[in-house]
Amino acid sequence: MYAFDIERPTTLADAVKLLAASDEHQALGGGQTLIPTLKQRLAMPETLVSLTAIDELKGICQDDAGRICIGAATTHDEVVKGAGDYPGLAALAGQIGDPAVRNRGTIGGSLANNDPSACYPAAALGSGATIVTNKREIAADDYFQGMFTTALDEGEIITEVKFPVPQKAAYMKFEQPASRFALVGAFVAQYADGVRVAITGASEEGVFRWSEAEAALGANFSPDAIEDLTLSGDGMIADLHGSGDYRANLVAVMTKRAVAAAG
Repeated sequence: MYAFDIERPTTLADAVKLLAASDEHQALGGGQTLIPTLKQRLAMPETLVSLTAIDELKGICQDDAGRICIGAATTHDEVVKGAGDYPGLAALAGQIGDPAVRNRGTIGGSLANNDPSACYPAAALGSGATIVTNKREIAADDYFQGMFTTALDEGEIITEVKFPVPQKAAYMKFEQPASRFALVGAFVAQYADGVRVAITGASEEGVFRWSEAEAALGANFSPDAIEDLTLSGDGMIADLHGSGDYRANLVAVMTKRAVAAAG
């Protein structure tokens, strides 16, 4: 590790000012991805601006539209315990990492980083969530823009995530046993106006919606509806853990398991 400064603002306004003060200042959520990145010298900011002391970024509530609203600095463990009105989301949070990760990692940090194998991007995209920042509101369909890439501008901070609650939802993932990241994860949510299916861990472009499965499940919400659907291995992540074709097959398997769990 190299030497750097750390600031712990207690208000969102102060955090915004600190990040705007220099290009060498970087926001810090739970640090589950950023700290290892610093250790490997893949990023070397002069100052980290911790968001974990900002009370206005914490907590879970329900708005007038019935959406579950989660502050960006809310930990995964707090989502497990506090998002009971959206059991599919709470269950997903309970599958992230181990107890140490769940007690430090935050939903805002995960979505800002947009790791291609992270779980929360699938929940946000699969729910049609709204990502709220200090500047604007961004629909999940517009927010995710590729591997480690989002619609966030430089210095923009996620403040809250708003999840519409579906009629049914479930998340299933095939874990890489050491990291507990998803080799492939599938989040399925049924709403009155249709079904959303979001896949993480598989594509070189990051989290994506599987539109063919959405159409089939919209007509018949059962694993049988997608029994004959397949995806190409082209464009899928290929590494020592599995080929592109292997991940493409896992997409179908995990999606069917998620539908069965939700149903």
